[in-house]
Amino acid sequence: MSNQPWKTDNYFVSPWNYQDEANAGFDPPKSIEVHDVTLRDGEQQAGIEFTPDEKMRIAEALAEAGVQRIEAGLPAVSPGDAEAVKRIAAAGLPARIFSFSRCMVDDVKRALEAGVEGIVMEVPSSEHIIEKAYRWDYQKAIDLTVESTKFAHQNGLFVSFSPIDSSRADITTFLDLIETIERDGHMDSLALVDTFGVLSPNAAAFMTRKVRERIKKPLEAHFHMDFSLGVANTLMAVVNGATTVQVSVTGTGERAGNTPLEDTVMALKTMYGIESGIDFSKLYGLSKLVREAARVSVPLNRGIVGDRLFHVESGIIASWVKNVGQADLTEAFPFRPEMVGQTGPEIVLGKGSGLDSVLIWLDKTGFPPASDDHMMAILMEVKAMSLQRKGLLSEDDF
Repeated sequence: MSNQPWKTDNYFVSPWNYQDEANAGFDPPKSIEVHDVTLRDGEQQAGIEFTPDEKMRIAEALAEAGVQRIEAGLPAVSPGDAEAVKRIAAAGLPARIFSFSRCMVDDVKRALEAGVEGIVMEVPSSEHIIEKAYRWDYQKAIDLTVESTKFAHQNGLFVSFSPIDSSRADITTFLDLIETIERDGHMDSLALVDTFGVLSPNAAAFMTRKVRERIKKPLEAHFHMDFSLGVANTLMAVVNGATTVQVSVTGTGERAGNTPLEDTVMALKTMYGIESGIDFSKLYGLSKLVREAARVSVPLNRGIVGDRLFHVESGIIASWVKNVGQADLTEAFPFRPEMVGQTGPEIVLGKGSGLDSVLIWLDKTGFPPASDDHMMAILMEVKAMSLQRKGLLSEDDF
């Protein structure tokens, strides 16, 4: 790593991120594995339904982007889902294919029929969810989990044990549960699951450390965005020892969504120097593919994959972009557009534009430079038209 890891040709973040005092007590891995849940948890977002062909295309794009583990779906949902999982598992992609399963032997059998390599096995870990939502007694949950995880292991599946609602379970009960399953059942790894997105970042760090004290299995971070903390919580889990992040493309998922793939891997790389194996230049295209298949939109200025992320209206920032040029573009942006598969920057015209914006557009449209008074007159008309239209001007408008 360079003497200034916060500043490279592609990005420029804060030197505070790399101070020893800022990272005291952390135990991060040098690299992490990405487990993408778009095709299962992402599809649980209300209104999203992927066809088997769309699932196949998305799986291919995920693998091409470098995702190491793809959660292809829950075969028990429908014959179509079972067929999609089977197709993806048989496609020979350069990624390990997982399916999702409840802690039930019949679900595991469906995963085996689909030909997957690994399985994410879910059981509620909070007593209140078990009793009120599932209408089970607690011992039934333990018994089913022990039986089904052992069955999955005996049949050659990698078992990622996923005790849902971990973050709202009684701490002692939860820690006893995972210790019981490690001893009596089977897990190859354990997911720390914040099903309702209710962990704070400091609690995510604490949870990771406490679990590492009790069991010696690799840990995975599976967090949600209900309070928009999924990325922060995932980072805290990783710097405290988690080695796999469970994410979805552009944060698709139940309610407010899962922790987004793009933000997580970019933050890990630029702010912590932790590698993910992801080809960042594929991120924008991957997001567009999933959004089109899901028929969902995101804010135009959304981080990393927003369609207008590198559009500049503010006159001040337009001047920065003009002055720094391509060579020093990270003086005006935290990372280059091409790093994440975007293009730009593009100076646009609106109410916030300045004189440099007009100068740039005169050159862009083939007009000669104008006097200061003439450019100011043009700028005033640009601002008036933009305000009237409540939007940007086109080249024809200019």
